[in-house]
Amino acid sequence: MRGPKPGTEFADHSEIALGISKGAADVPTVNPNFKRVVKKRPEYSVDEYYRGIVAGDRVKLAQAITLVESSLPKHKALAQDLIQKCLPHTGNSVRLGITGVPGAGKSTFIETFGTWLHDEKQRKIAVLAIDPSSQVTGGSILGDKTRMNELSVRPNVFIRPSPSGTSLGGVAQKTRESALLCEAAGFDLIIIETVGVGQSETAVHSMVDFFLLLMLAGAGDELQGIKRGIMEMADGIAITKADGHNVHKAKGARVQYQNALRLFPPNPWKWTPQVVTTSSVERTGIADVWEMVENFENLLKEGDWWDSRRRSQLQGWMEESIELKLREDFFGHGQVAAQYESIKQQVLSAELSPFQAAENLLKLYKDS
Repeated sequence: MRGPKPGTEFADHSEIALGISKGAADVPTVNPNFKRVVKKRPEYSVDEYYRGIVAGDRVKLAQAITLVESSLPKHKALAQDLIQKCLPHTGNSVRLGITGVPGAGKSTFIETFGTWLHDEKQRKIAVLAIDPSSQVTGGSILGDKTRMNELSVRPNVFIRPSPSGTSLGGVAQKTRESALLCEAAGFDLIIIETVGVGQSETAVHSMVDFFLLLMLAGAGDELQGIKRGIMEMADGIAITKADGHNVHKAKGARVQYQNALRLFPPNPWKWTPQVVTTSSVERTGIADVWEMVENFENLLKEGDWWDSRRRSQLQGWMEESIELKLREDFFGHGQVAAQYESIKQQVLSAELSPFQAAENLLKLYKDS
C-alpha cells in the first residue's frame, strides 16, 4: 500500500499499513485515598524466642537471628538476654568453616556436601552463608538460599544468608551469635560459608572447629599467589570440579598442595592437613571430606585440644565484642562526634597528622 499524499492527515490510522495503536488509557498511578497497610512483625519476649528455638522451630530461629542482627538498642538488649539463656544448650555441634578462591564453587559444594550428610548420615545442618554487601548502596543479594535448591527443601536443614555489611573480610559481625542460636535449636553441624574475598580467613578460623579451604585446579600455577597464612590455617583442602577433562589436573594439584603442606611446621595436636579431590557434579570425594573432618575431630578429642579450641573461640569472641563496643562508644561520644568532622578536615588538608588527630580525639573521649 502506498503511503498518504503529502499534507494528508488522517483522523485514525486505518489507511496506514503499519498503524499506530492508541493503546489502553493511562491509569492513575497515585490514589490519594489509598492507605498502605504495613504489617508489623510480631515481637516476642525472650522466653517465647527461647522456647521456640529449643523446640527446633525454624521460624522462631530465623526471627531470633534477625533480632540478633538488628542495630536497635532495644533489640540488642533482648538479643543478649536470649543468647545468655541459650548458652547451656550450645557446644554440641561441629562448626565447619568453608572458604575458597572465587569460582571454586563454594555454594555448589555446600549443597552437595550438605545433601549427602543429611540423607546418608542423618545430620541436622545449619548453613550460615555470608553474602557480600555493596560498598555503594549497602545492599546484598542474599542469593545462597536460592542457589541451594536441593538442600534447602530438606526437613532438617536451615539456611540463613546474611549480609557482610561493613565487617572486615566478609564475615558478618553477628555470625558467632547466630551459630550459637542454631546449636541451641539442635543443629549438630554448623557450616559457615564466607564470601572468600581473601581477608575473611582469620575471622572464620577463629569461630570454627574445622577450617576447609576449597581450591581449583588448572587455573594457573596452583601455588602461585596463595598466601602462606591461609594454607597454614587450613585444616583440610578440597580440590573442586575434579571431573571430566579436569580430573588429571585435579590429581596433580592435590600432590602439589600435599607436598607444600608438609613443609609447614607441625601443629600442637600433630595433625597433618589432608588434600582431597571432589566433584559436586559427579558427587565424588564428598565422603572423603567428611571422613577427614571426623578424623580431625576424633584426634583432637583424644586430648584436650577440642575443648581448648572452643575456649579460644570464646576468648576471641569476648575480645572482638570489646573492640566493637569501644568503637561504638567512641564514635557515639558527644565530644568526639562534635569535633570529628573538623579534625578530619584538618587531616585531609595536611594541617594535622592522622596520628595526632587520633590522639586529640582519644583525649576528648577520655577526658569527658
